[in-house]
Amino acid sequence: MSAPPIIILVRPQLGENIGKAARAMLNFGLIEMRLVAPRDGWPNPTAGPAASGADIVLANAQVFPTLAEATADINYVYATTVRKRGVTKPVITPEAAAQEILAHGSGRSAILFGAERSGLESDEVNVARAIITVPINPDFGSLNLAQAVILCAYEWSKTQSLASPPKTDLEPPASQFELDGLIAQLDDMLEPLGYFTPIDRAPVTRRTLRNLLTKPAWNALEVRTLRGVLTTLKRMRRTEQ
Repeated sequence: MSAPPIIILVRPQLGENIGKAARAMLNFGLIEMRLVAPRDGWPNPTAGPAASGADIVLANAQVFPTLAEATADINYVYATTVRKRGVTKPVITPEAAAQEILAHGSGRSAILFGAERSGLESDEVNVARAIITVPINPDFGSLNLAQAVILCAYEWSKTQSLASPPKTDLEPPASQFELDGLIAQLDDMLEPLGYFTPIDRAPVTRRTLRNLLTKPAWNALEVRTLRGVLTTLKRMRRTEQ
C-alpha cells in the first residue's frame, strides 16, 4: 500500500500560512509536513492558532536547511506551480498525481509548495519528476498556500477510505391515507375562504394543490406537523372571530 505523500513547504514566510496548510492537510488525512528554511524560524507561535487543532502536524513537522536535504529520502517528487517556468517536465493535475502516488506502491512521495509571494524557483521545480498544476483562470492564477495544499490533499483523500459522516436513514414517505387527510384538511380550511373560485376552475385548482402537496414525499411526521400547523391556524382564526 502506498504511503501518503509528504507535504514540503519551501521557504514559507508566515507562521499563519504554515498553520493553515497543516489544517488543510489533516482535514484530508495527511500528517507529514517538512519545512525548508522557514523565513521566521521554527517553531512559530502564530502557526498553532491558525492550525485550528491540527497540532499533530505541527508537532511532528521537520525542518531542513535545504531542499536537497528535505528530499534526500524521497523517491517521487512533485512540484506545484501555475506555470512551467521554462522547465520541461510532465504536467499533471492533482487528481492524476494522487493516482500516480497510489500506483507507486513502495517508495515515498512528496509534493513541493513554494513561498507565498513567489512560489517555487526554477531550480526547485527542477528537483521534481513532474509538475502539478490545476486548470485555473488565466486572468487570475492566484492561489494561497493553504488552498494549493488542500487541492492536492483532497485529491489524495479520494484514493483512500476516509471515514464519512454517519448516514441517517430517511423515514419512508407518508401513506396515501395520511396525505389524503392533509389535503382534505387544507381543502376544508380554504373552501369557506373562497380560495376555490371561480367555481369552473375549482377542479384544476384542487388538482394543482394535490400535485404540490404530493411532490415532496413527506414522511408521516412531516405530515402530522403540517396538519398541526393548519389546526393551529384554524384555531387562531376562530379566536379572532
